[in-house]
Amino acid sequence: MTPGTIVLIVLALAAIGYVLGKRRALQAAKRDGVKLHSLPGYYGESVALFTAVPALFLMAAWLFVQPIVIEGNVSGKIPDSVVPEGGAKSLVMVDVRRIADGLGLLTERGDLSEDDLVDMRADLTNVRSRLAEVGVALGSNVEPAVFEAAKSYRAADNAASVVRSIAVILTALALGFWAWRRISPKMRARNITETFIKALLMGSSLVAILTTVGIVASLLFESLQFFQLYSATKFYFSTVWNPQFRGGSDFGFLPLLWGTLYVSFIALSVAVPVGLMIAIYLAEYSGSALRSFAKPAIEVLAGIPTIVYGLFALITVGPFLRDWIAQPLGIGTSSSSVMTAGLVMGIMLIPFISSLSDDIINAVPQAMRDGSYGLGATQSETIKQVILPAALPGIVGAFLLAASRAIGETMIVVMGAGAAARLNLNPFEAMTTVTVKIVSQLTGDTEFASPETLVAFALGLTLFVFTLGLNVLALYIVRKYREQYD
Repeated sequence: MTPGTIVLIVLALAAIGYVLGKRRALQAAKRDGVKLHSLPGYYGESVALFTAVPALFLMAAWLFVQPIVIEGNVSGKIPDSVVPEGGAKSLVMVDVRRIADGLGLLTERGDLSEDDLVDMRADLTNVRSRLAEVGVALGSNVEPAVFEAAKSYRAADNAASVVRSIAVILTALALGFWAWRRISPKMRARNITETFIKALLMGSSLVAILTTVGIVASLLFESLQFFQLYSATKFYFSTVWNPQFRGGSDFGFLPLLWGTLYVSFIALSVAVPVGLMIAIYLAEYSGSALRSFAKPAIEVLAGIPTIVYGLFALITVGPFLRDWIAQPLGIGTSSSSVMTAGLVMGIMLIPFISSLSDDIINAVPQAMRDGSYGLGATQSETIKQVILPAALPGIVGAFLLAASRAIGETMIVVMGAGAAARLNLNPFEAMTTVTVKIVSQLTGDTEFASPETLVAFALGLTLFVFTLGLNVLALYIVRKYREQYD
């Protein structure tokens, strides 16, 4: 039974519990001749919540723990003889999961029964042809022990899924029946319901935190696997990036970091002054008619897909910079360059800065403007000495949002700056960024747990730490130097 089916069953049980709980409360009040403490709907909601929430929480926890337990058990049964030289069992588990998933797809399609699966032996030629039908391609070096481990993985996953379905449904029925049985006119159903709702709201507020923790944990675990296979010192201090999927790779982070910072610097050099001046003009100088037209027109830029910006960089901006600046000056011959990607990315970032800064400037109290004018300040002096200092935290936040978008951009860099990892000061030479290499290392038919693939997680973790450090530094600067107002 799939998780989606279980969820529907639990929700159906909760709806039935709501109706039965409400009916039981009304019947109890009529039988005893007393008033209910809460509205009848609260009694039904209490039964529905006790039916659904614990059961769904159990299923979520089970779905998280089940793969970890099964992989641990199956991994322990894999003999060391099938582990490639210089590799790890995690590499073998990739094939185990892929074969198990393929066998599951064949079973669901009806091409393979469970009895056939039990009797099937590791006739690898037959296995490869059958799995290829569902899009699972295997290499020529898959050992019979790996296939047997995949069968064990599939069997354990099926058994655990059956137990999970039974446990979740029984939990919903048991707690729903218990909540229904304890209904009485004096029961404070409203308090119970509101406590449940408050807990759900608190849980929802933790989603962002838990998501961040999950992202960091996934990056950290995979990165640790990479650093077990490749030296962290060489990764962070080498200037050569040359991944070879057949061994002998060099993973130098410095060229990628330089390309990321170079492209982002050019983009922010374009977007920050232009966006801030647009915001100041729209908020303080323009009339209502011009503002009502200009602001939506500028914000249209934010809705353009980045692939369109990439095409604009590839077809228009790149050839223009090459033909009119780089080649005449003898400083470049390629249409793909850091300057191309930086300029187009800067245009893309303008609406982020201008729109957010405009809203922040408009949020400054009018009384501060009036007080400045009353002291004899001009409009420009008021903007420089009153409005901008008051809006500084929000404006810095807009800059950080733009910087994060610039650092994380991929399509514009791929099409505008190229994919060459190099250290060069010439902005009219092709370079690349961290995000581009993350994508390139995760694409293709390669082993997921190989160093050439795991390096993508190390790049992602390093980029995350780098941007986090920038945000912390910016927050410190804002708190230290911003103006304080009563």
